[in-house]
Amino acid sequence: TRLYLHLFSMTEIEKILEDRILILDGAMGTMIQKHPLKEEDFRGDILMDHESSLKGNNDLLVLTQPDIIRDIHKTYFEAGADIVETNTFSGTSIAQADYSLEHLAYDINFYGAKIAREAADEITAKEPHKPRFVAGSIGPTNRTASISPDVNDPGKRNVTFDELVEAYKEQVSGLIDGGSHILLVETVFDTLNAKAAIFACEEVMEEKEVVLPIMVSGTITDASGRTLSGQTAEAFLISTSHAPILSIGLNCALGAKELTPYLQVLSDKAACFISAHPNAGLPNEFGGYDESPEDMQENVKTFLDR
Repeated sequence: TRLYLHLFSMTEIEKILEDRILILDGAMGTMIQKHPLKEEDFRGDILMDHESSLKGNNDLLVLTQPDIIRDIHKTYFEAGADIVETNTFSGTSIAQADYSLEHLAYDINFYGAKIAREAADEITAKEPHKPRFVAGSIGPTNRTASISPDVNDPGKRNVTFDELVEAYKEQVSGLIDGGSHILLVETVFDTLNAKAAIFACEEVMEEKEVVLPIMVSGTITDASGRTLSGQTAEAFLISTSHAPILSIGLNCALGAKELTPYLQVLSDKAACFISAHPNAGLPNEFGGYDESPEDMQENVKTFLDR
């Protein structure tokens, strides 16, 4: 009860949102790709003898190449972002198991938040009239609690709700200890996974006796307007409405123009704030993206106008 009473009190972020739109940063992966990192760069000094290949494990860079990640955060803040996401999208022990790095899950989240917070505090000190914030990024993991991985066995699951909660609790604990201002459950393709993440956020906050706003952002996977687990935007909203969240929104998958009607549904129905961080449309047949910055600017303007 204490936790819920605190969550419904007005936070600094909510006060700012009453007056203006807050801007989230852009993609982390494409910024990392600008650095020609090799296998040894991902390993750093701490994992020189690790048995698995680590190239491509971008979350690991908060431990092995922290200066690169810190500079990316600062670049987004200096460009005008109010909020940056931590480089922890795949920071659960479940996702890190692909690299045999389950044991580093807490450290990845702690240092991911710490690095982003250092950048936020530095820029805020220069521009105190415009405080900067850190959103602890909580991705969906690479498993789904609602869909069978075997078409011949509809009841089969490769992860349970309780396993997700435990993995998320470890991640959330690191994000809070590292200094995140917000917890962002994002790219939700399975709402049952998101429910586990939200539950983990609430459990950890109660244990630590702290309160952070929770943002939830789903992903519409195709033109049908549904998540991968089959929910419409309205059903996704209803499924998460039990939680006292700061905002609900959509990210990735469809481009800004295609997201507009589904954001309108959320805006019409939700009692909380709305978020959107689309990518540059769906990839073409060559795996590239046809939507230009100018196209996205025009399409995102629709969000602002509405």
